[in-house]
Amino acid sequence: MHRYELTDQQWARIEPHLPHRTHHGNLGHPFNDHRPILNGILWILHTGAPWRDLPERYGPWETVYYRFNRWRRDGTWIRIVSSLLDELDDRGQIDHDLWCIDGSVIRASRAAAGAKKKASQWCRLGGRQETQMEEPPDHALGRSRGGFGTKIHLVCDSHGSVVGIHVTAGQRHDSVAFEPTMARRLFRRRRGQRRWPRRLAGDKGYSYRRIRRWCRRRRVEAVIPTRKDQPRDEKFDKATYKRRNIIERVVGWFKEYRRLGTRYEKLAVNYVAMWLVAIMEKALFRLLPNTA
Repeated sequence: MHRYELTDQQWARIEPHLPHRTHHGNLGHPFNDHRPILNGILWILHTGAPWRDLPERYGPWETVYYRFNRWRRDGTWIRIVSSLLDELDDRGQIDHDLWCIDGSVIRASRAAAGAKKKASQWCRLGGRQETQMEEPPDHALGRSRGGFGTKIHLVCDSHGSVVGIHVTAGQRHDSVAFEPTMARRLFRRRRGQRRWPRRLAGDKGYSYRRIRRWCRRRRVEAVIPTRKDQPRDEKFDKATYKRRNIIERVVGWFKEYRRLGTRYEKLAVNYVAMWLVAIMEKALFRLLPNTA
């Protein structure tokens, strides 16, 4: 085994969710072995190297890149992540009491610029209806104080598992992406289970009447401090708000993946797919801690 590659136990969890190599006996050319291709995608994720620099042991880089895009379009990445998070939820390792939300600017390489302004029908993130994503016209790229880049919006539970993700251009305010981020839930709701957490923590950037109203309608306690120009909330839960730092740590953990710490993908849906691959690997480490 080389660095970043899946162990036998991890591969056993992933393999059933990948397309059948021989299409279950139907027409179509058989796929090449999925395992080295998936290992090649993980190598790209960790190293941040160009696709053309992929080591030969993973096969032709064109094949690996094509398979990455194919699995993004047909919803394979979402299916894998949802399955792993569902298993964590079944084990009681997804916290439904406190979720945290935040956004972080990601600097974009100049290689990320230049995509066509009119996205084709192939530029989409497939999966369940609530997790699907069409390529935005601006490709989620813009200029902010941090320079040319993208803003990633994440929702995580108190254990650090990412349960929602969305992207916008770098200059977009966090509050603008609140509803889309909360709606893009990555794991399924169980019968009799609350769709939303009991408490939601966010910084002052989410202190808006619209967001607090959204929380009240869904019986979610908004653990959000008020801004200086707003009346002070005497019932604000300071003890719970201190736990919000988990979302900032999660962002830091994921930025250690070089392909996420800097955006190289021209398409926003491809960049989100890279995040899904990273979420998949983190979930595997939680399910199989001895393989980390």
